[in-house]
Amino acid sequence: MAGSTKLEIALPEFRGLTRLLVLWNLGAYFALLILTTAHILSIDFVLEHLAYSPKAFLGWQIWQPLTGSFVQIGMFSTLFNLLMLWFLGSLIEDWHGTRWFGGLFAVSVLGSLATATAIYLGFRLLAPSLDAPNAILAGVGDGLFGLLVAIGVLHGDVEFRLFFLVLIKARYMAIIAALIALASAFGEAPVYSISMLGAGLAAYLYLRRAPRRGFAFSVSERFYGLRNKYYRWKRKRAASRFQVYMKKQGRTVRFDGQGRLIDEDDVKHDDRKRWN
Repeated sequence: MAGSTKLEIALPEFRGLTRLLVLWNLGAYFALLILTTAHILSIDFVLEHLAYSPKAFLGWQIWQPLTGSFVQIGMFSTLFNLLMLWFLGSLIEDWHGTRWFGGLFAVSVLGSLATATAIYLGFRLLAPSLDAPNAILAGVGDGLFGLLVAIGVLHGDVEFRLFFLVLIKARYMAIIAALIALASAFGEAPVYSISMLGAGLAAYLYLRRAPRRGFAFSVSERFYGLRNKYYRWKRKRAASRFQVYMKKQGRTVRFDGQGRLIDEDDVKHDDRKRWN
C-alpha cells in the first residue's frame, strides 16, 4: 500500500528500557506467584497493598503508583500484555529514543491512576451518601493503551497484522481500542475503562506538550543549567573579593564576565598582534 509501512509478525529486537520493563514485570509476576502459592502472601493482600487503590493511596499507601504496574493478574493476560509491551515499546523506543518512551509510558500510567483517583474523590465530595467506586488498577494495560495512542497519532499509516491475519493501520487500531474502552465504561467495570481513557488522554497530551527528547532530559538540562549558573555566581563573587584583596596589596587584577582571571601579558600580546 502506497504511503504506508507494513510490520510483519516478527517481534522487534529485545533491548533498552523495553527489555527492563518486560523483565521487571516478568520477575514480579513469578515472585508474587511463588509467594501466593506458598501462602506467604494472600491475593487479597497483594490487591489491597501492592495494586493501586485510590482509597488506599489516599490513606497514605503512597508506594502504590510504583508497585501497581508490576502486579500482573492471570497467566494469559500477563503473557499478552508483556508481548504487547515488547512489541509496541520497542517500536516507540527505536523511533523516539529511550527518554521519550520512558516519559510516555510513565505519563500514561499516571494519567490512568489520576483518573481513577479523581472519580473516587468526586463521589466522596459530591455524593458522600453513596459508596465511592474504589477501582483496583493493576498491570501494564494503562501504559500499553498510551503506547497504542502514540503510535496511532504519530505513525497512523503503519500497518499491523491484527490476530496475525488482517492488515490494519495503527490509527484504526487505536480508534477501535478507544471505542472498546468507551463501550466498556457502561459495563461492569466502568472506572477501569474510564481510567484507560484517562491514560490515552494523558498520552495524547504528552505527544503535544512533551519536549522532543522527553521531560526527563528537559528537567536534567534545566537542573544542570541552574547548577552552572550558581557556580558562575560563586566564581564571580570570589573574583570580586580577590580584587578587593589585591587592591589592598597595591595590585590590580582583572576578571572577565565569567569570573575568570585575565592575564595582562596575554592582553598586551593580543594588542601587539592586532596593531602589527
